[in-house]
Amino acid sequence: ITIFGAICAYLTLSPKVRAPKWIAFRALVFVLLGLSAIIPVIHGVFLYGLTTVNIRIAFVPWLLTEGLMYILGASIYAARFPESSYPGKLDIWGSSHQIFHVLVDLGAAAHFVALVHSAPASERALNQYPEAVIGLNVCEANITYTHPGQNDTIKTSIWLPLNWNGRMMGIGGGGWMTGYYFALPWPASKGYAAVMTDGGHGLSDTKSWELKSPGNVDWALLNDFASITLDDAATLAKAATAAFYGERPKFSYFNGCSTGGRQGYMMAQRYPGQYDGILATAPGINWDRMILGLVHPQVVMNQKKIYPPLCEIDTFSAAAISACDELDGVKDGFILDPSSCTFDPMTVVGQKFNCSSTGISGILSVDGATIVSAAWSSVRTEDGRLLNGRPLSYGPNRGAPLLGIADTICSSSDNSSTTSCTGNPLSIAVEWIKYYLAKDETFDFSQIKRRQYDTLFRQSINQYSSIIGTSDADLTDFKESGGKLLTWHGLDDQLLSLDNTVEYWERVKEQDPEIDGYYRLFAAPGVLHCAGGSGWFPGNAMDSLVDWVERKVAPDHLKARTVGGEKERRVELCRWPAKLVFLGGDADVAESYACK
Repeated sequence: ITIFGAICAYLTLSPKVRAPKWIAFRALVFVLLGLSAIIPVIHGVFLYGLTTVNIRIAFVPWLLTEGLMYILGASIYAARFPESSYPGKLDIWGSSHQIFHVLVDLGAAAHFVALVHSAPASERALNQYPEAVIGLNVCEANITYTHPGQNDTIKTSIWLPLNWNGRMMGIGGGGWMTGYYFALPWPASKGYAAVMTDGGHGLSDTKSWELKSPGNVDWALLNDFASITLDDAATLAKAATAAFYGERPKFSYFNGCSTGGRQGYMMAQRYPGQYDGILATAPGINWDRMILGLVHPQVVMNQKKIYPPLCEIDTFSAAAISACDELDGVKDGFILDPSSCTFDPMTVVGQKFNCSSTGISGILSVDGATIVSAAWSSVRTEDGRLLNGRPLSYGPNRGAPLLGIADTICSSSDNSSTTSCTGNPLSIAVEWIKYYLAKDETFDFSQIKRRQYDTLFRQSINQYSSIIGTSDADLTDFKESGGKLLTWHGLDDQLLSLDNTVEYWERVKEQDPEIDGYYRLFAAPGVLHCAGGSGWFPGNAMDSLVDWVERKVAPDHLKARTVGGEKERRVELCRWPAKLVFLGGDADVAESYACK
């Protein structure tokens, strides 16, 4: 776009190319300039989807401006105005083709400015409603360092906005990523000094950093990922703000979901003085147990040698929603209180299913119902025992998608109508087993027997609970430092069950009945893992946390609304253990619900 724009600028200003022999060349260059505007738009749509690109990058106003410039210029050129009204007086400057050139250049400038402003916003913010990031002016400090003797190299990025609001925000990661670089623009645009760390392994494939050699875990990098670099990042960010602004942040916040949620809890447990407020959603706490629970349905599949197609699994989930959706008095596509749903998948065995998207059809089977039941169940040992009175891990609620934990890959041969399926376990859990438990990258997950699965649980707990378990229920130091921990968790989370978070909340409450003074939990009906779903997403939770920390206004509710549906619905989420109840009336307004 820049190259074509520069050529067009030259063609506009140079009399040498006004000769008739250059007309075709001029036309080609200007046409290419116009068409080049489509390239980044198509790229963005393929990467993020039309809705995301439109809402978050806000490219439509810029494209409309650009299009208006082109259309206006072409119209003036076609009408030969103004020279048609003033013959012989506007042959060089002020003629229609000169005006057309100028307007095309302005259109190119509009597109170029749009790209510059929208580039950081092409990624998503954490725990926030979709919002375009505009007017971003920051100094970026990139710090590379090592812990002597550990043979690690950590990279930390700190964005220091010119419109600093006196606050700092740490950004969490997801999966094996210690931090999300793409999540820095949103807090920086709001005036926060924002920081993320790569944890010492960047975005590299897990097998390149988890084992130093076969059988030998890289303990330094695991500790970096689990906790140490999170503490480092906060310390470095505070030092950077002091150097850049002349003062340290007045308030420091952490923002993360999933792995980022676990990181927030780790900061509260192990580094209680680093952050004044922590927004940690759908947290991957009890990591040493939770991570193995993610493959429970796959272990059952391998044990029983049954692999239902995902289409069949989805049909069972849809049947659960159909059976329980209206228990609250509203039919809205999700279950308000999944704990009230006792749907048994065996009751629909024998019914037909047909998935047009995959071309797979058939009869709901006992095998399929068996896997769905396993997915929904909490995990116990092979002989049905609990661990210290609690399940080994928890399954998602009825109504949540099972794509992540009960996925299969199916294929059929050209000369057969029979579909053959195999399990498709979640990669992060398989990698945990392969590299940290078996310590062998050639380990075959599909060969795990049920009793061995129990052994892996014990091994994971014994070897890694103190490193990455993030399950310490004693938050005394966090409480005494004045910290506030705010968590919400989607009831339709397809990966990490709310029950996992509730277990931790209950253990904290057992130790300290005054938990509400520093730790509050909210359930979000209909919301998937971190975001998405048909339910109410609390995209302003960070504002509630700031009010709690700085104004001592503790949140009893979190305002939430649906995102992306045909109509917007609003509620105020309830502080756990209260649950949202429909009172009657308009199901789209918050006044029709109460917390009980």
